[in-house]
Amino acid sequence: MLALSTSWNQGSCRSAENTIEQIKGLGFECVELCFSHTQKDLKEILKSRIKVTSLHNFCPIPDGLPRKKALPDCFSLASTNTEERKKAVKLTKRTILSARKFKAKAVVLHTGRVEIPDYTKQLIKILSRKKETRPDKFASLRELEIQERKNNKVEFLDNIFLSIKELADFAFNEGVLLGIENRIYIREIPNFQEIKIFTDNFHKKGVGYWHDTGHAYILEKLGFAKHTDYLKTYSRYLLGIHIHDVKGFVDHNAPFSGEIDFTEFRPYIKKDTIKVVEAHKPASAKELIQARKKLEKLYN
Repeated sequence: MLALSTSWNQGSCRSAENTIEQIKGLGFECVELCFSHTQKDLKEILKSRIKVTSLHNFCPIPDGLPRKKALPDCFSLASTNTEERKKAVKLTKRTILSARKFKAKAVVLHTGRVEIPDYTKQLIKILSRKKETRPDKFASLRELEIQERKNNKVEFLDNIFLSIKELADFAFNEGVLLGIENRIYIREIPNFQEIKIFTDNFHKKGVGYWHDTGHAYILEKLGFAKHTDYLKTYSRYLLGIHIHDVKGFVDHNAPFSGEIDFTEFRPYIKKDTIKVVEAHKPASAKELIQARKKLEKLYN
């Protein structure tokens, strides 16, 4: 079954009930609940009886935070601040309990960051200036980011290990799987090599790899691993996939509206892989209906 993330229309609907009605109108029978839902939203969605494949942490949003600030990274699971890290763990457990309530298979996690300045947007800006491309400036800035991350990563990796160890035990007892998502910003955890930390140590507890098509594709453009290498390397642990397209350096477009060749993923997507279209506005209803039909044919 193919799901659509509620990130597509959650922000433009008058109610959570309306969000689900619109998605059903596109022919989707399943959804992933994005990280912008309140506890009230979840109660409405539960009543709708739509099948929920997965929830994106944090869901519901942390108490006291407005929607715009309630991002998956608002509290870091890798933080060296003990209070923040414990809060992130506590809120993630709440998402896991919500997933159990919806009988969802998995929770998608952002696993924090190395707390250094991030130059990813600056690198993208340099490459986007076609007439003023400065290969030397791009290369030096990219190397600076890589080295700063390398020099500062150890304590953050130690902390995310502690967080995931606790969460893996908790989720396993609740019958919920955890998906570690590949990220788009260079300072974020995990990078290509670090995914192995999670799969090697926690796979038996139900922790798997969650592939994001747009994130991997943009990082390839920035000179990192080829986007298909993620799946070639970690396909054994593939739990789910966020499917969206890229135009230039802009992701979360409707599938088949940009540059990605979605046939490349077919060898790695199995029957039990959770497949979620994670397109955002301005992707249109028409584009998503067309994408759904093509993807259902391609991956079934």
